[in-house]
Amino acid sequence: MRLTLLSAVIITASLTACSASQTPVLPAKLLADTPAAQQTAAVRLSVADLQREFPADSRTAEQFPAYAEQLKAMARQEGIKESTLTRAFENFHFIERVITSDKNQPEKKVTLDDYLSHRVTKGAVSAAVKQHDANAALLAGISQRYGVPQEYIVSLWGLESGFGRYQGKEDVISALATLAYEGRREEMFVKQFIAALQIIDQGHIPADQQLKGSWAGAMGQNQFMPTSYLTYAVDGDGDGVVDIWNNKADVFASTANYLATEGWVKALPWGYEVTVPAGFDRSIEGTKKNQSKTLAQWKALGVTLPAQANLPESTPMWLVVPEDKQARVYLVTQNFNTIMHWNRSYFFALSVSLMADNVGAEIR
Repeated sequence: MRLTLLSAVIITASLTACSASQTPVLPAKLLADTPAAQQTAAVRLSVADLQREFPADSRTAEQFPAYAEQLKAMARQEGIKESTLTRAFENFHFIERVITSDKNQPEKKVTLDDYLSHRVTKGAVSAAVKQHDANAALLAGISQRYGVPQEYIVSLWGLESGFGRYQGKEDVISALATLAYEGRREEMFVKQFIAALQIIDQGHIPADQQLKGSWAGAMGQNQFMPTSYLTYAVDGDGDGVVDIWNNKADVFASTANYLATEGWVKALPWGYEVTVPAGFDRSIEGTKKNQSKTLAQWKALGVTLPAQANLPESTPMWLVVPEDKQARVYLVTQNFNTIMHWNRSYFFALSVSLMADNVGAEIR
């Protein structure tokens, strides 16, 4: 995509003019195919329409304002109010650095060894224990309510935002529109863009607050994507507001609710590092449903668990083999898969799991 910093300046200027119009600019093909009498009526746009009108391999900076108008039209289709669009697009702009970030994500550049050495450190574990102790009563109550151990809640909190310190400073609406325009995962980011507008439209943030988050559109102290906020975020202290940016009760309860909703099994460990015999077929690894075997079946294949493992032989488990200099292998349970639902990354799920193990050992 031919998008440069100079282009971003052109985009910002162009968007000011485009945002003044409340009438969506319909794709040329749609206008041609629509009877004149119906052209003023609502025409339902889809991502496929965007892709036809703006082919991904030929998108230019100059087209971004028109693309943004089409996103507005799609938002109106979903019932987003004009006042919400005006507010959301007040500081709307193309953000070139989010595309750079999207193309340079850690797992493409590092191994598990590198990742864990920066994420699950003695300092990080110590900080998580201190945060647990400072919020012990609140965490204990939420853990009891949702059946999710405190160490997982506090580990996710620390790994996602440094216990709320790093929530991201990007304009979420602009970031998601930019990523949609990039085209690599357009359908996903258009969906997140609409969901972000719904958060504003439904009054979940104060009128004077801009929706801020990471370059990928993740928000708050638990870095929920907009659809996750709408699905899992809950009011943890009964004050009638769901505030994952400032309210720790809401942050902890929303995190626990996410895991509980997605299949967390109470009192089940996430898994274990295991050994496999020489010549073991590692291609059978994976966390899809049809790749599970019972613990007894894995043992029959020669997989050896550590001495402290104490699970029923009928427990469904999956083999995980991350990119790793040490060639480590893990046998994981449903709870690991639940963490994977949060973030589809072996590295991330292992960092959460190992952090929780270390924190749990300190607070028990």
